[in-house]
Order: sequence, then C-alpha cells, then structure tokens
Amino acid sequence: MNIFFQQVLNGLTLGSVYSLVALGLTLVYGILHIPNFAHGALFMVGAYVSYYVTGSLGGNYWVAIAAAALSVAALAVLSERLIFHRLRNAPPLHDMIAAIGLMLFLEAVIQAVWGADFLRLSSPFPQIVRVFGLTAPAQRLMIVAAAFGLMIALHLFLTRSILGSTIIAMAQNREGASLVGIDATAVSMLTFAISGALAAVAATLFAPINLIYPSMGHLVIMKAFVIIILGGMGSIPGAIVGAMVIGFAESFGAFYVSTDYKDIIAFALLVVILSVRPQGLFTRGVR
Repeated sequence: MNIFFQQVLNGLTLGSVYSLVALGLTLVYGILHIPNFAHGALFMVGAYVSYYVTGSLGGNYWVAIAAAALSVAALAVLSERLIFHRLRNAPPLHDMIAAIGLMLFLEAVIQAVWGADFLRLSSPFPQIVRVFGLTAPAQRLMIVAAAFGLMIALHLFLTRSILGSTIIAMAQNREGASLVGIDATAVSMLTFAISGALAAVAATLFAPINLIYPSMGHLVIMKAFVIIILGGMGSIPGAIVGAMVIGFAESFGAFYVSTDYKDIIAFALLVVILSVRPQGLFTRGVR
C-alpha cells in the first residue's frame, strides 16, 4: 500500500509541476495564439535565479521563489515587448522561429554564466512525514500544496477580478474586447508576466528534487505542449487535467514498466487519446 501511495504522490508531484508550466503556456496561446517554445527556457531561468538567490545571496527558499517569479515575469514581459509584439502581424511561423531563437539565446547566456555543470538546489523541507503508516517526503507534499494553491488563486483571479475578466474577454474576442476599451497591449504584457511567474515558481518548486542545467527546459516544454494539445489548446481546465494524466502515467509507467520508457509514455498517451478524441479532452478556449 505504501508503494502505491508513493506512486500516487509522485504522479501528483509531476502533474502539479507540469500544470503550472502548461497553464502559462495555455494562457499565452489561448489569448495571443503564440506557441511560445521559449517557455521552457523561462522555466530554466527561474531555477537558476532561485539557485543564485539561495546560494550566492544567502536568501531563504521563499525569497528565492519570489525573486524567481518577479525576475522571470519581467523577462517574459520584455520578450513580449521586444519580440512577439513586433511580430503580431507576421505569419505564425515567425513567432515560432523567434521563440526558438530566444530559447537558444537564454540557454547560451546561462551556460556562459554558470557553465554546463549540473547543479542542485538544497531542499528546504528534508523531513519525512508519516501519516497512518504511510511515509511521504515533505518537499513533495509542499510542491503539491503550493501548486494547487496557485491554481486556485489563478482561477479566482481570472473569474473574480476585473483584470482577470479582461484576459478572458481578450481570449474570447480580441477585436470585440478592443472595441469596448480593453487595452490589448496591457493584457498581453500581463499574460506574459503571469506565464513567466508560473514557470519560475514551478522550476523553484521542482529544483530540490531535480537537477538544474541549461537544457532542463527542453523536455518540460515538449511535455507542456503535449499537455495543452491533450487538454484542448487554450483550455485551462484541460491543461490541469492533461498535466495530471501525464504525471500519473509517467509515475506508474516508470514503476510498473521501466524508467527507460518514462518520457516516451507521455507522447504515446497523446497519440492514443487524440486518436479517440481529436479535439482534446476539453473544449478549446481560455475559461
């Protein structure tokens, strides 16, 4: 029973991290229709900022999360202003090429500063929690709790606040939203800021149980795209459910099949589900 519980917890941990990354990617795609392949690089930058804050600056873990979220949010807004905003009337292929170029640029900068060696962020919660005869690492429980808390906060922001309503309105009808006075530029910047902050928080949560290295965002962004396609492009509930499906599939697949096939499972599952439901699990569109 304890082994099964461990796999459930592992699945929740992976699904929670993937959810935060996929939610940011979903917001950007659902509102601006930009397939931001640089999103994985933002995830990577968030991990390095946290490592720098806790290591070189001596800050605690919570300060590192805040610093990473603010830094990557600012970087995401800067990329929107300098790159994607200028390509708003260009063919979609230009956005993709620009995003890949940004990804490679950020990785080169990080590697020039920190090198290509693997790094690790010390866990702030090394304790083991025991409940009803079951054991669980406190760090993984914290990841799940923090991720679900952020998901709830994002839901409340989008559905209960004026700023959130402008984001949903822009996603539903960009021209109509502009006609009623919604500032498309401000919404685009806010969307990129939220997207970057979510990626940075996900990276900081995941870093204590994962290695930090310049290309760490590659596999994450590939799985994030699998998740948003699986859940329905632009669907927020779809991104969360899709992330959990992939997280549990990887966790149980790695344990009951083989860790060698852990990363292949996500892509195989995408093919199987889309062959049955081509539109994804949920209706497309931010909501």
